[in-house]
Amino acid sequence: MLSAYLPAETGLAPLGAERDLGEALWIDLCAPDAEETARVEAFGIGVPTLEDMEEIEISNRLHREGDCQVMTVMLPGRDDEERQFSAPVTFLLTPERLVTVRHHTPRPFATFATRAERSSAGSGTPVRIFLGLVEEIIARQADLLEATGRVLDRVASDVYGEEMNDVEGLRLALRDIGQQGELTAKVRLALFTMERMLSTFMVWNGTMKHRDPQIATLAKAQMRDINALEVHLDFLNSRVALATDATLGMINLDENAVVRTLSVVAALFLPPTLIASIYGMNFANMPELDEPFAYYIALGAMVASAAGTWIWFKTKGWL
Repeated sequence: MLSAYLPAETGLAPLGAERDLGEALWIDLCAPDAEETARVEAFGIGVPTLEDMEEIEISNRLHREGDCQVMTVMLPGRDDEERQFSAPVTFLLTPERLVTVRHHTPRPFATFATRAERSSAGSGTPVRIFLGLVEEIIARQADLLEATGRVLDRVASDVYGEEMNDVEGLRLALRDIGQQGELTAKVRLALFTMERMLSTFMVWNGTMKHRDPQIATLAKAQMRDINALEVHLDFLNSRVALATDATLGMINLDENAVVRTLSVVAALFLPPTLIASIYGMNFANMPELDEPFAYYIALGAMVASAAGTWIWFKTKGWL
């Protein structure tokens, strides 16, 4: 899908179908087909394939092709089945326009056009649109971390609360913690690749044709935002680790209680079993077998031995 935008009073407005694509300052390609790729490549911009975007070498993710800066980052998003995963997004920045290439749906690409006027970078030039989109992406990562914090607050309240006393509930809590751990890993990857992209962009900024003196200041501010989020991310990761250990500990305690109960029940039946085994030997010289009340005496001995064992466990505090 190809979407094109022009600056407007309210930020960015979609380019009408009747207008020339060359007028657009931002062209967004989402899983482009051959025709859409050819329309963009007609401007002298090489559109990378998904295989090219997935390469992890720095020379593939951050390089220049003439006046075009090619920058690839990993961003969390959702697929067609609304499952969250990380995938590459490539920014192709030229003096004339910004082209973004992606094969999934990170939320900032759906919201930035209507929120561009709120961006500190503005949307008057391709490079400012690029920085505004980066700002939107950073804000989205902050939202994801805030959501993770809320989930961890809820899980911690459940795990440490008195009402959480079943293994199934603890297992569900452990699943939620694991999902948040995976999400923070995706956010960390996004912040790492964006930090590396902005660092390279700031090096290139001095040789760019726009000569906008505010660009370096805006990029540095976004770098500070990323650094602040990385500190908060480390804090959340420590909470994820603590919540995981606490939940596993609660599960082990609950399972140990079950095992202890089974062990006590087995121990209660050991003395009666011993008595029943002795009188089940059927030796010829067993005088108790001739007693008229031997059966009832043996039953009483078994009950008494079990009761004595239970009282002994009770006094020891094992029950």
